Amino acid sequence: MATVIKQTDPALDPRRWWALGALVASMLVLGFDMTILNVALPTMAGQLGASTGEQQWMADAYVVVFAALMLPAGLLGDRFGRRRMLMAGLGIFLAGSLLGSLAGDVTWVVVARAVMGLGGALVMPLALSVLPSLFPPTERTKAVGVISAASALGMPLGPIIGGWLLDHFWWGSVFLINVPMAAIGIAACLFLLPETRDPASPKVDAVSTALTAAGLGALIYAIIEAPTRGWGDPLVLGLIAGAVALLALLVRRERRSARPMLDMSLLTHRGFVLNTVAATLVMFVLSGLMFVLPPYLQAVLGNDALGTGVRMLPMMGGLMVAARTAQPVVARFGSRGVVSAGLVVLAFAAFLGSRTTVESGYGFTALWLSIAGLGFGFAVVPAMDGALGTLPADRAGSGSGLLMTLRQVGGAIGIALLGSLLAAAFRDRLDVTGLPERAADTARESVVAAHLVAERAGTADLVTSADTAYVHGMSLVLLVCGIASLVTALLAGAFLPNTRSQDVTGPEEEEEEEKPAPDMAPSPADGRQ
Repeated sequence: MATVIKQTDPALDPRRWWALGALVASMLVLGFDMTILNVALPTMAGQLGASTGEQQWMADAYVVVFAALMLPAGLLGDRFGRRRMLMAGLGIFLAGSLLGSLAGDVTWVVVARAVMGLGGALVMPLALSVLPSLFPPTERTKAVGVISAASALGMPLGPIIGGWLLDHFWWGSVFLINVPMAAIGIAACLFLLPETRDPASPKVDAVSTALTAAGLGALIYAIIEAPTRGWGDPLVLGLIAGAVALLALLVRRERRSARPMLDMSLLTHRGFVLNTVAATLVMFVLSGLMFVLPPYLQAVLGNDALGTGVRMLPMMGGLMVAARTAQPVVARFGSRGVVSAGLVVLAFAAFLGSRTTVESGYGFTALWLSIAGLGFGFAVVPAMDGALGTLPADRAGSGSGLLMTLRQVGGAIGIALLGSLLAAAFRDRLDVTGLPERAADTARESVVAAHLVAERAGTADLVTSADTAYVHGMSLVLLVCGIASLVTALLAGAFLPNTRSQDVTGPEEEEEEEKPAPDMAPSPADGRQ
């Protein structure tokens, strides 16, 4: 058995707040990138000639790789050092950003996004897995709130800075801006974050990793291609069947493994499962919303890229307010009530947004965006904290990896499924009467493409039809988001454990208080005492 070193009481270690600063810097990079691409997609679609499906792949290439590799990334951090793997992830993210800034077509953008997804897969779960080892349960909700606020801070900065870059430089500059930010994150981890590890954690299983990546990739590809080919198309049906088979093989392999990479025992803890489901459904809604909103603000309402970023601020403002105030609210009412209420607020915002028309204007959009941000923050912060609170210290990396994998799967499916629903509704409603066949096919690809065709053809009717068709598709997406949020709220209210921030403890902590802690001390190679 591997030698373990006793962990110093984190409540007595003042470095924990400096370490949290390093994690904030890491998460800020990912939060920044999350929305900067969404604002850039309409511009990139016009300059690269990307269809809606290709835009979905530019967004989902990152998310699929991200989701597929977070489980092994968490294990790598557990075994070889979480700080070391965090820095490696930021370095890979930096390299992918450089590649994206130099890309000349859609294919290379997708490749660059996949490389960035590899880096993000190392950063996200390891940043979260460090929290339980640094902070006691009484402070963990605050720490999760700070991390969530860091991601939220990156989200409004992304559209604003990205919009300014697009207005003044070429579209590749939205990737290049990640380079100095990733470098700052690496420096912060190097100088502020202590090394933590668990050498006894399971080894990374290459077969399970391949099954995860192939299964998720096949599922996302099928969902993206279905609106164009049809849900009954042999390729689409074959991909769905293959995805189900691959993921079933993954579960079977992991259940039979003596040291599984996917810890099925975590799925027996009601608190972990239900909080993870709530966080995943929220990510499903948020990712779909962030995909459909920028084209509406940019193409339908006629804002430039910078104006689009500024007009997304109400949602981020609501999210940051909720992230900041979640801890005292959870302490007062319990996580079950707060998560359920947040999901109900998110559902209300989505239903309200589904009433948007071409004539609604920005004021109405700002209203429901603000409400959506509040709902998202109050739902996701206590849900994430509740899930992290169930993790034993020696499985913090792999458990956080499972949590974030499921969240990102929800995000990938949200972009693919809701984006496909939008694309199908847009094609059905768009009136291309009188256009040559080739021009009509181009116009059906996206609202941005339809506007470009209308400009070349000099027809205002196509612009009106494109705007109406897009808003109709966006309304359908928001209705689905509202229904999903409401159903999740009912499930959370019925089954979620009602923990409060001061009494969050994992089952392993209760049952195995005398169990030695994993190696959380600085490693000798780091020169730390």
